[in-house]
Amino acid sequence: MVSTAPKPAPPQSVPVRELCLQAHRIMLLSRLLEDKLASLYRAGKIHGGVFVGRGQEAFSVSIGLHLRKGDVFAPSIRDMAGRLAFGEPIIDAVRTYLGSPLGPMRGRDGNVHRGRPQEGLLPMISHLGSMISVVNGVLFARRMKGIKDLVGATCLGDGGTSTGSFHEAMNQAAVEKLPLVMLVANNHYAYSTPNDRQFACRTLLDKAIGYGIQGIELDGTDLVKCLEGVGGAVERARAGGGPQLIIANLLRLCGHGEHDDASYIDPKIKASAAGRDCLKVSEAMLLKEGWADEAAIGSWREEFMQQVETAVATAQREAAPDPFKHEWSAIASKHLQETYTDASV
Repeated sequence: MVSTAPKPAPPQSVPVRELCLQAHRIMLLSRLLEDKLASLYRAGKIHGGVFVGRGQEAFSVSIGLHLRKGDVFAPSIRDMAGRLAFGEPIIDAVRTYLGSPLGPMRGRDGNVHRGRPQEGLLPMISHLGSMISVVNGVLFARRMKGIKDLVGATCLGDGGTSTGSFHEAMNQAAVEKLPLVMLVANNHYAYSTPNDRQFACRTLLDKAIGYGIQGIELDGTDLVKCLEGVGGAVERARAGGGPQLIIANLLRLCGHGEHDDASYIDPKIKASAAGRDCLKVSEAMLLKEGWADEAAIGSWREEFMQQVETAVATAQREAAPDPFKHEWSAIASKHLQETYTDASV
C-alpha cells in the first residue's frame, strides 16, 4: 500500500510544537518527492516539464495545514507541500508525472493539472492568476447554496500579480467580500524577470491597499512565521473578514523548471535572508527547541524515501495508456456520452 501524508487535526487545536513537527515532516516529504521527480526527468522518464517548490515549502505547507474539509484549494506549480498537507496522496503526483492511466488525469494532460475537485483540490488551469476566478466561482456557488464557514485559497508567484486575471479576480473578490486567501510567493523573479521590471509599487503588499482588502507580508523562509501569518489570514477570512492577501518573501532555490539553470539570479539575493533554505531553517529550529533530534529527522527521511520509492515503483509497473481503449469523455460528462450512445442505437 502506498502511504499518503497524514491529515492533521485542525490547527486551532494543535500545540505549536505539534504543528511545526507536522509541517516539517510534510516539507521533508515534499522535498524528497520532488527531488525524485527531478531525477526521473533528467533520466528521460518524465515527458513535459518538472517544476519544483524548493525553498517555498514552508509557505506552501502552511496553507494546506490550515484548510479543512469543505474548503477549496487551488495550488500552483510549486505547491507540492501544500497539496500533501491538504491530503493529496503521493501516488496521485507520481502517477500523473509518469503518465499512468490510473492517476487522477488518467494519463492525459500535463503533470501540473492534477486535482480532486470533489474533495476541494482544484486542478490548475494556469499559474498566472486564472485560478483566482475559479475559486471565486466556487465560493459564490456555495454562498448561493447557503453554505457557510468555508475558505477558498490559491497561490501564485510575484509575476502572476501583473496579469489581468489577477486584477479582475481580486477586484471581484474584494467587492463581494469573498472568503478568499490569496498567497503570493515573492521569489523575486517572474521566470527570469526581476521585481524591478515587474512592478513599480514599493511592495506587493500595496496591492492589498489598492483593492481595499487586508494583507500581510512575512518571511517565507521562517516556518513559524508562515504558520502564524497564514493561519491568521484563514481565520479572518472564515470569520467574514473578506479576502486576505499574503506576500511571502523568499527565493526559489532552483530554476523556473528543471530545464532552467537559474544563472540569471543575482548572487546578492542568494546571499540574503530571502535565499535561506526554509527546510534547513525549520530543521535548525526543531533541534534548537528540542522538539526533534538528529536520529528522529534521519528516521523521517528514511521513512519518506521508502514511501516515494514505493510510489514510483508502483506507477512504473502500471501499463501505459492505450489510446484505442481509452474513455475520452470527461468524468463529469460521462453520463452525457452514455445518453447520446443509447439514443443513437
